[in-house]
Amino acid sequence: MKYAARIESLATNKAECIAIPIYDSLEMSAPAANLNQISDGQISRILKSGDLKKEAGSTVLAYNLLNTKIQRIILFNAGPKEGLTSKKFILIVKKLIVALKTLPIKSASVSLGDIKCEGRSSEWLVERTIEYFESETYEYLEMKGISKTKKTLFDQVNFLCDRKLLTAVRAGIKRGKALAQGIQLAKNLANAPGNICTPSYLARKARQLCRGNTNLSLTILEERDMKKLGMGAFLAVSQGSDEPGKLVLINYQGTKKTKRPHVLVGKGITFDTGGISLKPPASMPDMIYDMSGAASVLGTLSCIAEQELPINVIGVLAAAENMPSGKATRPGDIVKTMSGQTVEILNTDAEGRLVLCDALTYIDKFKPASVIDIATLTGAIITSLGSVASGLFSNDDQLAEQILEAGEIACDRAWRLPIWEEYQTQIASAFADMANIGGKEAGSITAACYLARFAKNYRWAHLDVAGTAFKGSGLSKGCTGRPIALLCQYLYDQI
Repeated sequence: MKYAARIESLATNKAECIAIPIYDSLEMSAPAANLNQISDGQISRILKSGDLKKEAGSTVLAYNLLNTKIQRIILFNAGPKEGLTSKKFILIVKKLIVALKTLPIKSASVSLGDIKCEGRSSEWLVERTIEYFESETYEYLEMKGISKTKKTLFDQVNFLCDRKLLTAVRAGIKRGKALAQGIQLAKNLANAPGNICTPSYLARKARQLCRGNTNLSLTILEERDMKKLGMGAFLAVSQGSDEPGKLVLINYQGTKKTKRPHVLVGKGITFDTGGISLKPPASMPDMIYDMSGAASVLGTLSCIAEQELPINVIGVLAAAENMPSGKATRPGDIVKTMSGQTVEILNTDAEGRLVLCDALTYIDKFKPASVIDIATLTGAIITSLGSVASGLFSNDDQLAEQILEAGEIACDRAWRLPIWEEYQTQIASAFADMANIGGKEAGSITAACYLARFAKNYRWAHLDVAGTAFKGSGLSKGCTGRPIALLCQYLYDQI
């Protein structure tokens, strides 16, 4: 999708379709009032007809507005003139996109008019609008054969604005396009089937991202490297597969080297059978999404690199495939992590924390300003929070608050859960320093407690995105791109 800011006279505009806001009291916005004057009161007559409902997001379509060259106009209910919330604005944008998608048009002009969203800038309005235009029009076509055809021709959005808002609108477009590009990269990776998206494939995509960008550099640790470093937990996962595991590190240097980097660590299990602790067949096809954490890290790095942000960030993809074989780890095996701590693997399907714990130990060498790991870690978080919020755990209250605030701003919310010492007893082991599972109770919390043991030297947070990173089954399934918007907003706030 292409986006542009336009300062154009509505009287001379030749757009295929223009979307104009009307407030929920049916009061006209400034652009609507302008069009009403140009068209000798046609907007007033449309509103008097009652076709536009007093419900946020409702729309009415009109053709060939008098005294203009506009082919179509969509009036959309933009909610209250004062007190519009972020959540309601997103709802309005989604409904507008649905209306536009039904039309046989290639482009549309959108006027956000004088819409005011509580505590949000014009730049934010444009960024969110682009994010949801991309989300609602995204299709994964890479694996299609004879039916590899987009459902819609719609591929251009022009934002109409006054000259005084031009700078803010252009800034919103720049940020929105970068975010959309990162989310699309993550979606294409996560939606790719397991026979395509392997650890080696993830490494190649990381190399492609770094190619030609002087701010990005790449390091890949192979299994032989991890063996030398003592990453026994990571290797315990990858040893059952013919696909070699890889620890992929992408270094984005946007400012001086003396500035400590923020580190993002993504779980990258490209296919998760559960290993010897085999998953039920019905849930197996969705296990292509067990690398969504790694995909979100790559998407976030793409977004900040595209904007050349003045910040240092290291993205880590802990990539492996979890398969059952004669070489696979057995339940009851004990392995030694890079930290020197030993782990009794009671369930091989609790593998994400095994690759992450060695990655979390390794990144201590960078003396990070903050560390966030992102993982589709537990089914328990879905029971707790559903698909609305990602689970947040942290050893630092300030970091947790910053992440929660970023989620609120980006409309990509998280909810904090505890990692109190009382939960640590559940992962005690009779024969090792710890077990990799903690029983039936508080499964997402005990998984976070496990990770916390490897993140004591820095400010750390863990996002469990098992309920938010992908959705559904059948025709509705797909990667959501979350929590890239949250992560990008967090990094913006650190500059």
